[in-house]
Amino acid sequence: MSERSPHIAIVTTGGTIAMRYDPQAGGGVPALEADDLIGFLPDLHISLESRAVCNLPGPHMTPKTMWATREAVAELLARPDVDGVVVTHGTDTLEETAILLDLTVDSPKPVVLTGAMRHSSLLSYDGPANLAAAIRVAASPEARGLGTLVVLDDQIHAARHVSKMHTQALSTFRSGQFGPLGVVDAVGVHIAQRVTPRPVRCPRLETDVGLLILGAGSEPELFEYLVRRGVKGIVLAAMGGGRVPPSWLEPITTAVRSGIPVVIATRVPMGRVGDPYGFPGCHSDLKRRGCLFAGELNAPKARIA
Repeated sequence: MSERSPHIAIVTTGGTIAMRYDPQAGGGVPALEADDLIGFLPDLHISLESRAVCNLPGPHMTPKTMWATREAVAELLARPDVDGVVVTHGTDTLEETAILLDLTVDSPKPVVLTGAMRHSSLLSYDGPANLAAAIRVAASPEARGLGTLVVLDDQIHAARHVSKMHTQALSTFRSGQFGPLGVVDAVGVHIAQRVTPRPVRCPRLETDVGLLILGAGSEPELFEYLVRRGVKGIVLAAMGGGRVPPSWLEPITTAVRSGIPVVIATRVPMGRVGDPYGFPGCHSDLKRRGCLFAGELNAPKARIA
């Protein structure tokens, strides 16, 4: 008896990978369904099924649709006949859904997000190649036990490390100082380094969390407004290793004392939050005031986490 072919479920949420040119709109709009995407693929000798969650551009994704995606992925992974799940997604918010899945889906089976930077009406449409690579990764035993992965441009990234780094380039997703976990080529799936997933039990995704970016001389009026409104948390994309201007210190202290978590991330593309300083507004000062810290996560991911 021959071995069973891997069975991969594709969860579609929209994005550029599912767009084509609309002359009335003057650009790409959501138009393709899962069967259309699968129809672009060569025979991968992998059994496929699909489930649609939504068909939205990346900027239109919300915590609600992200959680619905998470629920669909978890349900599919619980089936013994499903060996892995691929999620097609808009690249603008892909890393946020990726970190949600990485933190809340507890399964050794691969979960792989992919998308496209060019829509299907363009000669340089990268959707089919990215989807094929993602399916091959999801079907590979090498990808088991790595948590949620992101695969575009034949590179395999860990959800916690990867970010969209270029507005137009096909190789937009990069993993900063850590680099990709591996690559996909004509020969197979190659994993060069491994990460350990750290899933947590999470019954729902908090939606009312503010996110602010700090610049030189930024004043805290918007921060104070969020505190008055009673948001459930605030993430600050702070300077350097997690530093803020002196004018922010009293409002931050007030927020923490009132029970609003304040999470410090950095606006810098690479590096963890932390510094060796002792002046007002530095990492150690904010720690004494009760702030939390995002570690290696950027601010959008910290908002989800």
